[in-house]
Amino acid sequence: MRSVGALAAALLSLLVLLLVHISTGPVSVSLREALHAVLGLPGVDRALVAVVRDVRIPSALTAMLVGAALACSGAVMQTLFSNPLAGPSVLGVSSGAGLGAALVMLVPGLSSTLGAAADLALVLAAFAGALVVLAVIVLADRRLGDPVTLLILGLMVGHLGGALVSVLEVAAGEGALRGFVLWGMGSFAGVGPERMPWLALPIVVGLFVTLVHMKALDAMLLGDEYARSMGVEVRATRTRLILATGLMAGACTAFCGPIAFIGLATPHLARALLRSAGHRLVLPGSALCGALLALACDILVRRVDGLPVNALTSLIGAPVVVWVLWSGRRWARMATG
Repeated sequence: MRSVGALAAALLSLLVLLLVHISTGPVSVSLREALHAVLGLPGVDRALVAVVRDVRIPSALTAMLVGAALACSGAVMQTLFSNPLAGPSVLGVSSGAGLGAALVMLVPGLSSTLGAAADLALVLAAFAGALVVLAVIVLADRRLGDPVTLLILGLMVGHLGGALVSVLEVAAGEGALRGFVLWGMGSFAGVGPERMPWLALPIVVGLFVTLVHMKALDAMLLGDEYARSMGVEVRATRTRLILATGLMAGACTAFCGPIAFIGLATPHLARALLRSAGHRLVLPGSALCGALLALACDILVRRVDGLPVNALTSLIGAPVVVWVLWSGRRWARMATG
């Protein structure tokens, strides 16, 4: 009952934050006007309706989708690698996705050549980059089997991706470079109604795959051998989940930039809130916590002009990493029970 109450409280908080988000911005919109605009009720100026429906609702949906996707990706990766510090940003997955996106955005003439297919190419390139890094991490995990070495490898892969992006930046034009720098700061404001399906579809597919495998993930918490004894096809399950996390991380990075720490920090917050490591609770809890965190950060960004989303997520996520390192034994006990 306590866990159900915590999830209900998180959902209610998300709805409240959603209303606050819709009413926050350079143009003043009261909560009443925001509700009327969302529900299509009369008595609201058409300009305010356009601001709410075309700008603020897409931005809020983007923040919630990306927060939920990155949080679930982090929770799944922490189970797959039996590592409390696994996550899209720490293991270099976001860097791989960023490199793929940089190829589309920075190679001279490529975006203009692709034309209307540029958005699709951006998602596919980011997904491919994330998938390549995940494949390297999985191979290293099978060969090395050491979580610390795996983290170091992930950091090195991230640095390598950053170096290759720097090379691309040298060859890029001024306009493309400016756009890429702004993209790298992270933002939930760049996805309008016309681009929303390209972001939502891969995230919904990835979330569906992870939720379908909740029981298998619970078994894998106790090791691959135990999971096999419970009838789980470990290799096939691992492959499907890696594809799902790569798809979600790629889509999030392509449209919003490399958002740091949400994938790493929020699963731990969800476990602490729910007092459970079972994925039946942790995955929905992580999704809600991720959506809450992303939405709260976007509200603060709107109030403090020019503040990048990554600055806020890092300020929140970095202390969580320190806490995880400090209480590693406690996490291990939660992960096994």
